[in-house]
Amino acid sequence: MSNISYKDAGVDIDAGNEFVEAIKSDVKSTFDKNVIGGIGSFAGAYALPTGYKEPVILSATDGVGTKLKIAIESGKLDTVGIDLVAMCVNDLICNNGTPMFFLDYYATGKLLPANAKDVVAGIAEGCRRSECALVGGETAEMPGMYSDDDFDLAGFAVGIAERAEMDTIANVKEGQILIAMPSSGIHSNGYSLVRKLLFDKLGMSLETEFEGKPLVETLLEPTRIYVKEYKANKQHVKALAHITGGGIVENLPRVLPEGMKAIVNKESIRVLPIFEFMGQYVDEDEMYRAFNMGVGMVWVVEPENVDAVLANTDGYVIGHLEKGEKKAELI
Repeated sequence: MSNISYKDAGVDIDAGNEFVEAIKSDVKSTFDKNVIGGIGSFAGAYALPTGYKEPVILSATDGVGTKLKIAIESGKLDTVGIDLVAMCVNDLICNNGTPMFFLDYYATGKLLPANAKDVVAGIAEGCRRSECALVGGETAEMPGMYSDDDFDLAGFAVGIAERAEMDTIANVKEGQILIAMPSSGIHSNGYSLVRKLLFDKLGMSLETEFEGKPLVETLLEPTRIYVKEYKANKQHVKALAHITGGGIVENLPRVLPEGMKAIVNKESIRVLPIFEFMGQYVDEDEMYRAFNMGVGMVWVVEPENVDAVLANTDGYVIGHLEKGEKKAELI
């Protein structure tokens, strides 16, 4: 009986080494002055930023979900990494956390260095947009666990906050105004429903024309990252809600204290065309529970600061806060 190698078992060590070399420039482009060391160590090192009285470390983790299936089927892999970063860092800022660094986990049936490089290039772009460093990651080639073409992603973001600024719920008061920060599209939630409706029920394809371009471009539009806007307007924002799975109705109450409800004017929401289209086939209540409907974040702002925020962002007013049962009420 002849000897067998790891490569015979489906794991190519040389491909892994090739991949690491290919991503070095993208990874280094995200480094800031706090990154210690480089690529290739057993752990990423990051110096704590100075200037905090009581620094608290925050963490967030997420994935991209079945949006990956569309990326894999289309062969367009350079944007899902942006989604991965966005889903994590957009959560961090909701607790007044400034993103510091990011790590990724890439698992696949067969490592194709060119494809993996596209994914990591997207992750690096997401890190640049959110001003955080990509300090490490793990690539796992697991034949038998995944098919050759499949892969999955997980992301991990770490941020820092001033302890006294973390309790945003204490800042939320009656009469404050709700400002919607527009989404770039579907973002990274609800894609199981998207695929079921568009492909299985309606028989559409990735190349079907939608709004003057192939449908795949709308479906793979990367999740908007709000970190820079948050930093520029932090002094005016009392609380932030990241509108992900569960939509406005489930995510906005997470920033409300007991006895406070959010009144959201549905007619004020600038619903994106893709949601208007899907809404012809999905009940309205279900749409608002599954999707962001064009609102990627909701900021809570004092009335006197609304004009300053609107002048400095592309946000717009969608409602206000008043006393009542803790919930988001769409009227």
